Amino acid sequence: MPNAEASSHAPRVYRYYDLIMAAFVCVLLCANLIGVSKIAQVTLFGHTFVFGAGNLFFPMSYLFGDVLTEVYGYARSRKVVWAGFGALFFASIMSTVVVHLTPAAGWGGQAVIEAAFGSTWRIALASLLGYFCGEFTNSMTLAKMKIWSDGKHLWMRTIGSTIVGEACDSLVFYPLAFYGTWSNELLVQVLVANYCLKVAWEALATPVTYRVVGALKRAEREDYYDRDTDFTPFSLDA
Repeated sequence: MPNAEASSHAPRVYRYYDLIMAAFVCVLLCANLIGVSKIAQVTLFGHTFVFGAGNLFFPMSYLFGDVLTEVYGYARSRKVVWAGFGALFFASIMSTVVVHLTPAAGWGGQAVIEAAFGSTWRIALASLLGYFCGEFTNSMTLAKMKIWSDGKHLWMRTIGSTIVGEACDSLVFYPLAFYGTWSNELLVQVLVANYCLKVAWEALATPVTYRVVGALKRAEREDYYDRDTDFTPFSLDA
């Protein structure tokens, strides 16, 4: 299988890169618009676990991030992260605009719109910062682990990068978004439960990740190693 390093200066056209980018952004928007404000609970083996409903979607963004970095490299994954950041920023601005538009006389749905899309500036900002820190840390960790491991033990890279990336995301998002509005006990409980759930989700998805990564590497004839990559997040070069 050809290594992209040999042709790092030649433009490449990939069959599935754009589709994965679109899927990544879609999942990211679902995670932040549908489930971010709801706290749910489930009882398993006599224990009640409290978690954010957005966890049904958000771990999938890390799976996409792992696949992108593993196959296409950090620089191309970085472009997708920025695309997601832009989509989140635009959605946050437009949600605020829509919520604060004066409702028409006789229309009774304002309370529903506010409940669904009326996140405070703290939650919106925390979501953007948490996403930024978590996704870039996840991608960078996986890329560097791939070099250290010489491309072996994919499961170790995907789970290891998620452990680090989700820790950054959770430690940024929950205190910024909810400190002072939730009790400290609830804040810690939800943070820890969501973190464990996301990491467990990534571990359980490992067989799927292996299949997707293998299929993409064969289809794209690409298996990128970031030995000479500039890991700054503030660039769109690929």
